[in-house]
Amino acid sequence: MIKNKLTVICEDEEIRAFNIQAVADLAYAELGQSESLCIELTLVTEEEIKEINKEQRGIDSVTDVLSFPYLDGIRGEVVTEAHFMGEDPEEEGYLLGSVCICLKRAEEQAIEYGHSIEREVCFLVLHGILHCFGYDHMTESDEAEMMGIAEKIMEKLNLKRN
Repeated sequence: MIKNKLTVICEDEEIRAFNIQAVADLAYAELGQSESLCIELTLVTEEEIKEINKEQRGIDSVTDVLSFPYLDGIRGEVVTEAHFMGEDPEEEGYLLGSVCICLKRAEEQAIEYGHSIEREVCFLVLHGILHCFGYDHMTESDEAEMMGIAEKIMEKLNLKRN
């Protein structure tokens, strides 16, 4: 098992063109984590993410990213083996959650916001990771906290907004 890391498990070679592991590494460090953890990442089509969004959230529309955290109430905590209640870890570590990204929507948003596709994909991966660590944007203060962490990490990656 890899120690002291957040590993992104992703079979889609297309996403490997972006530095998503660096995003995970910085998020892991910024959040002060120390357990071996992993997140599943999947690229999906517009049709697939629309269907998942409808099934899981009751929203019948295309979105850019969906996150499925496996633990509740962990925002701001250091995740430990105890959080997983005796579950066996994957080879890469304990599975923290799953993230789905619609690459077509990411490409559209990159154009819309006037920045690179790399910046948009890395931001969406980071957004999903933060959700898996319990962060959310349901209130203004929660959103400010989550975006503050995201902006700090994106700046370290030198992937700023244009």
